[in-house]
Amino acid sequence: MRFNRRGFIGAASAGIGLLAAPMVRAQGVANVVVIGGGAGGATAARYIAKDGGDRVRVTLIEPSRAYYTCFFSNLYLGGLREFDSLGHSYGTLASMGVNVVHDWAVGVDRDAKTVSLAGGASLPYDRLVISPGIDFKEGAIPGWDLSAQNAMPHAYRAGSQTELLKAQVMAMREGGTFAIIAPPNPYRCPPGPYERVSMVAHTLREINPTAKILIVDPKESYSKQALFEDGWQAHYPGMIERIGPDFGANIVSVDPAAMTIDIDGQVEQVDVCNVIPAQMAGRIVHEAGLTEGDWAPVNPADMSSRVDPNVFILGDAANQGDMPKSAFAANSQAKVCANAVLGALTGSRVFPARYSNTCWSLIDTEDGVKVGATYEPTEEKIASVDSFVSEQGESPEVRAETYRESLGWYDAITEDMFG
Repeated sequence: MRFNRRGFIGAASAGIGLLAAPMVRAQGVANVVVIGGGAGGATAARYIAKDGGDRVRVTLIEPSRAYYTCFFSNLYLGGLREFDSLGHSYGTLASMGVNVVHDWAVGVDRDAKTVSLAGGASLPYDRLVISPGIDFKEGAIPGWDLSAQNAMPHAYRAGSQTELLKAQVMAMREGGTFAIIAPPNPYRCPPGPYERVSMVAHTLREINPTAKILIVDPKESYSKQALFEDGWQAHYPGMIERIGPDFGANIVSVDPAAMTIDIDGQVEQVDVCNVIPAQMAGRIVHEAGLTEGDWAPVNPADMSSRVDPNVFILGDAANQGDMPKSAFAANSQAKVCANAVLGALTGSRVFPARYSNTCWSLIDTEDGVKVGATYEPTEEKIASVDSFVSEQGESPEVRAETYRESLGWYDAITEDMFG
């Protein structure tokens, strides 16, 4: 199926309905506070404000005035997309009635039902939606922390880091080595590091064809592995080498000053090093006491916290079951959440939850592949009920169509998030 704006929005909305005129629950206006303006938070804020009318006041807390999508940022690294095309403002959400506050949420008092901001304000809520994305686990890669991100960028939260990594790739010496340290499971966008390898290879093939790419990967296997490796052999023969845990990739440290990687005692000199550390839910979720381990457990039927029914946790931060940590997944979860929040606050009809996800990856110009599934809630988790993946050996026409489908999806989801 090819996606376009109307098709994506219509198909995604059908799972929750948001169609019936909601009942007025009581006099007064309910307060919904949303922390995080990405695929989960922006979507939830938009749908709650759109369908809540004058009965629900929605405040979106997001420190950035423009949101740069991590999804599709690899295409910028590959020279196939302009950086500005990744940026989206919150102006339309504000014009739709969302109170957009550009500040940091620094605390949640779940007893008082308030969110405190870095600027000193305190916001009351009847329901709280948290979609903070990921943070990196301290000490995950010895020798690296956020103070080293200018020397060895992560570029896994898009924006200036993405621009920095692109600049470093473009400035590599002839025949140099680009290294990427992939994260352990679970992490944001499972195919993301390997699409990044593809797009960096695409750039290097054009400007630095004798350069090498080294993947240091602690995982035994990864998403779309056969598809990526077939594509690398076809498009970038001899350029890419992957070292897995059998050869020490799970025992790694770095020296940003020397630009070296120690792989189980073997020191490699590199020219650019993209470090993607192990990940956890955004810190505000931990500080609010909503996590078990690295992630926040949620109820599969509506994305409400298993710790506090007045709080909903979306996207990368949630431990929800089979769905990957992706923008499509967060957007899908946000609509289920919005329906549940409106039902609780206004008495409107709550529809059975259905979820979906597709992850597209670009290997070379118009050589796109995808993986995805549909999901339903069980008592224990959000469970996959049907899945698909691109096949090896597909024709160039099929791969080109998959790429064009991804472009339609990008336009559709960003319109669905930001209006």
